[in-house]
Amino acid sequence: MNTILITGGAGFIGVNAAEHFASLGWKVVVLDNLSRRGAEQNAGWLKQNGAAAVERADIRDFEAVQSIVQVTRPEVVLHLAAQVAVTTSVIDPREDFEVNALGTFNVLEAIRQHCPSAFFINASTNKVYGKMEQLGVVERNGRYEYRDLALGVSESEPLDFHSPYGCSKGCADQYSIDYARIYGLSTVTFRQSCIYGSRQFGIEDQGWVAWFTIAALLGRQITIYGDGKQIRDVLHVDDLVRAYVAAYENRVSVSGQAINLGGGPSNTMSLLELMAFLEAELGHNIPLRWEGWRPGDQPVFVSNLSKASRLMGWQPSIPVNDGLKRLYAWVNGNRSLFGWLK
Repeated sequence: MNTILITGGAGFIGVNAAEHFASLGWKVVVLDNLSRRGAEQNAGWLKQNGAAAVERADIRDFEAVQSIVQVTRPEVVLHLAAQVAVTTSVIDPREDFEVNALGTFNVLEAIRQHCPSAFFINASTNKVYGKMEQLGVVERNGRYEYRDLALGVSESEPLDFHSPYGCSKGCADQYSIDYARIYGLSTVTFRQSCIYGSRQFGIEDQGWVAWFTIAALLGRQITIYGDGKQIRDVLHVDDLVRAYVAAYENRVSVSGQAINLGGGPSNTMSLLELMAFLEAELGHNIPLRWEGWRPGDQPVFVSNLSKASRLMGWQPSIPVNDGLKRLYAWVNGNRSLFGWLK
């Protein structure tokens, strides 16, 4: 039986990945410090369903990380543990660095020293590309779009780390690539766009698709930063998990590579378009509060998925409207999980 170790496995993406790999017959071990809201519930759900063993540990603790890697000897390490919010990184850049940069280094070193044959998947971010102010952006039909990039941003776009979060995740991104180059580890770093789906406990500064959905259903205040015309390519978590499986199946081809993962040009959405979807589902208008743009905000990000398609045979399969309906139904059916918002 193959073993996968998922750092941050009690988070939103981690719990979905754990469930999927368990369904494929893998032994799943989750490493998580359970500090994020919803992590305790997700860990309990994994244990209750027999999907994973949960090890409570922090990736900043190298001794704990290497002990777990040494004992489990995983075939795959899916590295999801992170500080995930730009705004939080601006408030506390040291913690952001220690979790994202040092934490990733700890995991890579544990693999190099104790399990060098493992395949390492790093969850990076599109924020490593920065604001991309050199790219032409235009407004069309009430939304921002690239003037010329019909297929979106490719991996050849220069890196430009804006915000402490961009710097720390960019550091992890580059370490992941270099450990393949220098030490011969099998690694891939996925520059992920906006991921959404069930078991996502979104908050205002991270996980905006889920946060808007949760807040709208519970009647909470929603704040739009900027003008709401900014767009992202959104990717349902089920499609993302399929990409992790595809990466393992094509690990020789993808090793040492950085690959964009997102919804691509066919699955884009602006903030205002999400609000329109939610208002249609609820049957009434949602009052909004408006604030200025935040540090590191991109008016547009759309992933070019050509490399993922070429190396892994992967493309998104869940249209954005279908994915949003799934998320809405999950939040609506699990309101009791969001008691902390009342």
